Amino acid sequence: MKLSMSKKELLKHYVIKNSVEGQLTVNQAAERLNLSTRRIKQLKKEYREKGAAAVIHGNSLNPSPKKLSDDLKEKIISIRKLPSFIHSNFTHFNEILFNSYDINISYSSLYRILNEHGFKSPKKRRKRKKLHPSRQRKPAEGLMLQADATPFPWFGGKTKYSLHGFIDDATGKITGLYICKNECLLGYLEVLRQTLTNFGIPQSLYPDKYSVFFVNPKKKFDLSIEEQLNGITKRITQFGRIIQDLGIDMFPAHSPQAKGRIERLWETLQINTFLPLGPSVIFHCICQLIHS
Repeated sequence: MKLSMSKKELLKHYVIKNSVEGQLTVNQAAERLNLSTRRIKQLKKEYREKGAAAVIHGNSLNPSPKKLSDDLKEKIISIRKLPSFIHSNFTHFNEILFNSYDINISYSSLYRILNEHGFKSPKKRRKRKKLHPSRQRKPAEGLMLQADATPFPWFGGKTKYSLHGFIDDATGKITGLYICKNECLLGYLEVLRQTLTNFGIPQSLYPDKYSVFFVNPKKKFDLSIEEQLNGITKRITQFGRIIQDLGIDMFPAHSPQAKGRIERLWETLQINTFLPLGPSVIFHCICQLIHS
């Protein structure tokens, strides 16, 4: 069996070997190793019986009880490759292993195993320079809701569905969520219905410049005679008309960073909330999020 020695053990081996061979006295060996003469005599006796193994710490010859078996490593990798968990960050995946598979492993060990097999944590990214100053939250609930939708394979596999949502700017409370195939008017109307039913009418809505909310200013649309007679001076979308009738102010965000609250919500939901669950549970989770 090949023996691995530390620097301290190599020195001890060299001194004891020379003492056994008569090149060093017991007193000289004791002085060099800072040990008693009695201990040197014990080591010389053990060296004659065991050879170099006599100077190696006993635990070095035994496998660590904390060492993970190859079978366990392979099981962890096979679980990681499942579509439900491929997007989970390492911290959340560690929780999944413990709660769902009864695998108790330290984060550092899990990180090493996954890193050795080419997996990267989705949350890991290069730190970027902050280009947009942080906008202060609104002082009270209901003053402004951020609106957005995000495509993601919520049900596993490769097919993406768009999750629409509103979030209160002041409290971070989710006021409505709705999943459908694509980002669309229906999705936002359903989120608006949930919001009005459960939280009432907000003072303002803060979406992006998506065509559901605003007419592209670069395109020219002629107003109908009926619209002109009704005092309409510019074309608005169907959703915009509904918002206007409700007395809600709506103005566009000019960058994703401006809607940081809801952008972070999507990241949290994508990584931590739905992935370990089956499709039958997702609807219940959405209801819980809205009413929590």
